[in-house]
Amino acid sequence: MTPSAETEQSLVLPNTDQEQAVRRQLSALMMPLEALSALLMIVIIGLLLTAVLTRYVFSQPLIWVDEIVSLSFIWVTMIGAALAMHRNEHLRLTIVVERLPTAWRPYVQGFALASVGAFLIALIPYALEYTQEEWVIRTPALDMPNAFRVAAIPFGLTAMLAVVLTYASRTIPIRPLLIAAALVGALSALGFGLSDVLPELGSWNMLIFLVGIVSVGLVAGVPIAFCFGLGALSYLAFTTHVPLLIVVGRMDEGMSSIILVSVPIFVLLGCVLDATGMGKAIVDFLGTLIGHLKAGMSYVLLGSLFIVSGISGSKVSDMATVAPALFPEMKRRGNKPKEMVALLATGAAMADTVPPSIVLIVLGSVAGVSIAGLFQSGFVVAGVLLLSLLALARWKARHEQTEGAKRAPVKVMWRFLVLAAPALVLPFLIRSAVGGGVATATEVSTIAVLYALVIGQVMYGGIGLRKFYDMLTETAALSGAILLILGAASAMAWAITQSGIVQKLSLFLTTLPGGQAAFLAVTVLVFLILGCLLEGLPAVLLLAPIMFPIAKKLGINDIHYSMVIVCAMNIGLMMPPIGVGFYVACRIGDAKPDEVMMAIWPYLVALLLGVVLIAAFPIISTIAI
Repeated sequence: MTPSAETEQSLVLPNTDQEQAVRRQLSALMMPLEALSALLMIVIIGLLLTAVLTRYVFSQPLIWVDEIVSLSFIWVTMIGAALAMHRNEHLRLTIVVERLPTAWRPYVQGFALASVGAFLIALIPYALEYTQEEWVIRTPALDMPNAFRVAAIPFGLTAMLAVVLTYASRTIPIRPLLIAAALVGALSALGFGLSDVLPELGSWNMLIFLVGIVSVGLVAGVPIAFCFGLGALSYLAFTTHVPLLIVVGRMDEGMSSIILVSVPIFVLLGCVLDATGMGKAIVDFLGTLIGHLKAGMSYVLLGSLFIVSGISGSKVSDMATVAPALFPEMKRRGNKPKEMVALLATGAAMADTVPPSIVLIVLGSVAGVSIAGLFQSGFVVAGVLLLSLLALARWKARHEQTEGAKRAPVKVMWRFLVLAAPALVLPFLIRSAVGGGVATATEVSTIAVLYALVIGQVMYGGIGLRKFYDMLTETAALSGAILLILGAASAMAWAITQSGIVQKLSLFLTTLPGGQAAFLAVTVLVFLILGCLLEGLPAVLLLAPIMFPIAKKLGINDIHYSMVIVCAMNIGLMMPPIGVGFYVACRIGDAKPDEVMMAIWPYLVALLLGVVLIAAFPIISTIAI
């Protein structure tokens, strides 16, 4: 499984030979953190499985489990964020930096690192103060100081700062680094110098800090989490008298919800899926079933993405599992690489609402929407988008040559069905367990991991201890990168709310001519754009707390609105020339982005038509609830 959250462009710096050498030197120092993160992941999974067993089998719930899991979870998150910094896996936008003249890049890269360092240096003292204040708060079951849990925040921030300073000093030439540090220092001094004047600008401050600084950071290649954090921190520091301790508090609240524990566990499930070959078994079975038909391999690709997505929860994992198994045969039948990659990218976008979807879990947590309801609805909504892509694929394959393709013998079908059956059961197990109220998303994620490990060991060759250890550390790093964005976005969303712009935006959107229809159209447009620029999760985290109250005022069902948001956002993620998911698909499919760029638009239009149907007919989203 690709360790990046969604894209090869999730970098702190370009992967130069010098940086690779520094990373190797630091690896020995990071080994204790990797071991600790792996141990904490095992503790979380073990405790959750024990809690499920004692509650449902012995009818004796362990009331202290949630406290230990919560403590372990935030430590995994912050250690994982440091590992992600070391491994170069924090999400950032690189499309601008990569097009700069070579001579300019060290200055821009130095500015990005200096900005990250300034944020960490500014926040660490408040994180320590926050930890001190939490010492007097005791947990209800174990009577343990909450400081033990939140101490992970200053620890993780300090570890990230150490990594940033090491890379900056060893990979950036001294002149660009000093100029970048001086520029960041001068901007900070300017903000403090104008702090008596800036409050008089009112709502313009939001444009300057929460839009301007974030946009400049994104263009310069500052990781998305730190763009959000810098925007919130600078806005509160320079234009208000709000204690900056609130930034740490909001980050803690944004990262610590017990619901979000399922995120790293589903990420681990995706790793297990890749390592055991369960996903390939599904692809092989569908190939024997319908691969001989005209457009059959396109059907297999889309069907595989639909089913595999219900196991892994990750678009990258889905594409990396399906493409290598199908592309050689599709090429043999005359499919062009650009068409195959276009179908792969849009198919991954289509399947992202199939549970277990990490985006749906995070959205449910942030917006207070039932995750069980989202999971139930996600199957139906993905089915509508699947039909739109199937219809287009069939039309495009009208001239496809299938003379050499033959229906597989029944014996071969049965053999592949037996191999694929355990994997095929898993997505329906996840959906029924959560939708039926048998288990929460967090509990079912641990059950799914255990199931996949056991089945993988018995039927698919198993996983060695070293491989499993590497998967645990990969999971921690990826989850840390994702959840740090969530925490920073929570702080920024709170700052936006304090600016008063939300009330003005609410008044504007609720009085738009056209009511619900106009608001939904604006929503689709906004999330298409943000899906391109910010990747999926940041867009959801930033706008969900703002848009959902407006949707409620207009009488729009929460589940329906969630599906519109997620579908539009996923299409934006695959839209060239900016959508980062588009470039991931091109890399996995080994195709040139320039060629795929023209081929993908008919598929994106098909998905957009599906989204229009979903937005226009709420029953599509709510019929399964």
